[in-house]
Amino acid sequence: MATPIASNFTRLTSTDLVKFKRYLIENVGRSMEGEPLQLGDRTEFMKQRLNEVYVQTKVSLPEDIRQQIFHDILDELTGFGPIQPLLDDPDISEVMVNGPKKVYVEKSGKLTKTPVAFDDDDHVVRVIDRIILPLGRRVDADSPTVDARLPDGSRVNAVIRPVTIDGPCITIRKFKKDKLSIQQLIDYDSLTANMAEFIRACVVSHLNIVISGGTGSGKTTLLNVLSGFIPESERIITIEDAAELQLQQDHVLRMETKVANVDGKGAVSIRDLVRNSLRMRPDRIVVGECRGGEALDMLQAMNTGHDGSLTTLHANSPRDALSRMETMVLMSGMDLPLKVVRQQISSAVDLIIQQTRLKDGSRKVTAITEVVGMEGDTVVLTDIFKFEQTGIGQEGKILGELKPTGIRPLFTPRLEAGGFKLSGEIFIPPGGFNQRR
Repeated sequence: MATPIASNFTRLTSTDLVKFKRYLIENVGRSMEGEPLQLGDRTEFMKQRLNEVYVQTKVSLPEDIRQQIFHDILDELTGFGPIQPLLDDPDISEVMVNGPKKVYVEKSGKLTKTPVAFDDDDHVVRVIDRIILPLGRRVDADSPTVDARLPDGSRVNAVIRPVTIDGPCITIRKFKKDKLSIQQLIDYDSLTANMAEFIRACVVSHLNIVISGGTGSGKTTLLNVLSGFIPESERIITIEDAAELQLQQDHVLRMETKVANVDGKGAVSIRDLVRNSLRMRPDRIVVGECRGGEALDMLQAMNTGHDGSLTTLHANSPRDALSRMETMVLMSGMDLPLKVVRQQISSAVDLIIQQTRLKDGSRKVTAITEVVGMEGDTVVLTDIFKFEQTGIGQEGKILGELKPTGIRPLFTPRLEAGGFKLSGEIFIPPGGFNQRR
């Protein structure tokens, strides 16, 4: 077998090593074709073949370099190349490839650049193909963006030229195998025990709840926790772009959107699924995220007997969430007066929970807000709980307090009808003031 580069290591450049690594990958990959092996056996067989091909090249690398190259090659052939170790790290929640030499991760809520690097743009594209081809997706110049879900539930977005100027990009939001509990959110200071008790009462009592927040603020995590409060006896339908929710109840129907085929046909949108779910006798409809015209269908469902529905949307405050919902309803194509849209929202939505990722990377419920109703042309909101920042501590840690505002929600009778007679202490702010309406 011909060796692709000189066998004298002292003359090898980094470019030579890249070529050498590709040579080994191509030869080992070719030898694996048609081998009907299980994953564990396949990995061992691959290691054996890799060593055989390496010996045949008569290239002698220092042991540490050889081991690193072997490790990189196995990651390439059995995983997702240079980013595989990042995906294996349980403390990393997101992996972002901004180009061959710019790989970032989110860890403990903070973004950091890693020393991980790809060989070049083609190397990134090969990893993208390795990710999406088994999922029946494609990415090329005519279709330069793709969304997909890995078998473990992680969400993947990939974008290539000509859309990206500086090279192909990959964003992977890792799927947490262990669903967080409400107690863990309390332990993380994401919310207080009183807030948790109040939210649980609202979910069980069939209030319609919208979780609002920015990208990466933890909306889906909170939605997962809230969904866990739904009683076992109810029929739940979940609708998502990429299935992430981990409901433990027995009677759950999970639905996921479908992209169009090569001919541009066969797409199934969130809106299609929301409409279809209404024919499936749901007790609860849980939509992973509203981002378009499906908001109108969701509001109509909430207004026509499907109480207890849950969804998330992108917004930076409860008031912004209302504006976002208005915009999404108008995106449905229905020519509705703005006042009618606001009436739909105010009569459908009972509670907005604002989830925020603070500057120190921590994630908190920064507001729990009741949608009271309409006054003239304005939707009235009342904060029941609020986060008040008091300062910035060591290492930039945000200091503050999650506390009640002293106002009881107008829907308190619905909570009592649901079996929850919440203690008045839950709504008493520090200092003892308790305003009742």
